[in-house]
Amino acid sequence: MKSKATIIAGPCVIESEQLLDTVARKLVEINGKYGTDIIFKASFDKANRTSIRSFRGPGLERGLQMLSDVKAKFGLRIVTDIHEAWQAAPAGEVCDVLQIPAFLCRQTDLLVAAAKTGRTVNIKKAQFLSGKDMWYPVEKAREAGAKEVWLTERGNMMGYNNLVVDFRNIPDMLDIVPTVIMDCTHSVQRPGGSDGKTGGDRRFVPQMALAAKAFGATGWFFEVHPDPDRGLSDAANMLELDKLDGLIKQLIG
Repeated sequence: MKSKATIIAGPCVIESEQLLDTVARKLVEINGKYGTDIIFKASFDKANRTSIRSFRGPGLERGLQMLSDVKAKFGLRIVTDIHEAWQAAPAGEVCDVLQIPAFLCRQTDLLVAAAKTGRTVNIKKAQFLSGKDMWYPVEKAREAGAKEVWLTERGNMMGYNNLVVDFRNIPDMLDIVPTVIMDCTHSVQRPGGSDGKTGGDRRFVPQMALAAKAFGATGWFFEVHPDPDRGLSDAANMLELDKLDGLIKQLIG
């Protein structure tokens, strides 16, 4: 069965070549099984970690080379996030989609730089904005020349160290762009709520995905890891890699 959904999956951060290859092989297997076209995601630098002692990744140059290797070996499209405007051009040479982190979705220079690469720009909705508010980041990207803009829902802050998802944001954002993705793993975070790092509860990831489907989401975002509890970033929220197949089957069925 061919899926028209946009599916993004991969580890939160680039930890090693072995991890990237393990995840990429699984995504290729799922693509072959279901006719999907999963876009591989991993971050070369997690600039927004809770603690200065947290692992950030290999950095721009090495990280982009590792992502380029995944693209060449496995034939997968690539998405990564950028945190500063100067990162857009080199990232755009490797990646098919440039992702704007939620906390940075109002940063004009970042949006403009991403748009000017000619790559698809995926803007994650800020934890402090409504779906309707995302008109303005999209407008910035479009006026800077973006050919295609996606929006991603990832929950809103509810008090301290907690997120809640208002699924009405999905149809509201569909009024702005045709592609609205549900970030099913970041939406189960408890930001900064685990002794200097972000906590969360991955058991709710499938429910987030299914609820988003009911509200008309056109795609899903999953951070996955073969052993999430040993992951170096977002360990509490990443979905077990071996559970991705069954969940995608359920979603596209």
